[in-house]
Amino acid sequence: MTPRMTDHFKRADAGFKALFALEAAIKASPLEPGLLHLIKLRASQINACAFCVHMHTAEALKDGETQLRLHMLVAWRESPIYSARERAALGWTEALTRLEQTGAPDADWAAVTAAFNDDERAWLSLAIGAINIWNRVQVGFRASHPATLPAAAAHAA
Repeated sequence: MTPRMTDHFKRADAGFKALFALEAAIKASPLEPGLLHLIKLRASQINACAFCVHMHTAEALKDGETQLRLHMLVAWRESPIYSARERAALGWTEALTRLEQTGAPDADWAAVTAAFNDDERAWLSLAIGAINIWNRVQVGFRASHPATLPAAAAHAA
């Protein structure tokens, strides 16, 4: 696949700096890093963003996530290996990523309310919105991903 644009970070520098600042704020939020990896990867799977799937898989493996949990993420509803908190976050990720289909259902919100406090709910929704922005930019520009995982992550995969 041929990238449509490779200098988009430079051409929209101020906008991308703001997105990187948002990512830094999300990383410093009360949400645990492992949960953030799962929601970023799940949204990227739904949006078919190969660049982001690669990046978030590599980051998750580097941070200690298991190969099995990453492989099973696409079928998380049918797998018992995710906590109630993770399930609530993944359901909300799918609801907000597929907003035109779901309308952000009350049942998904109820699960989020049961598993997250007010601050965490705000950060969770912001994190889901942020990864969707990244997916749309990278898919739109056909950003290419490396053909391999970093050495440390490659052993785990």
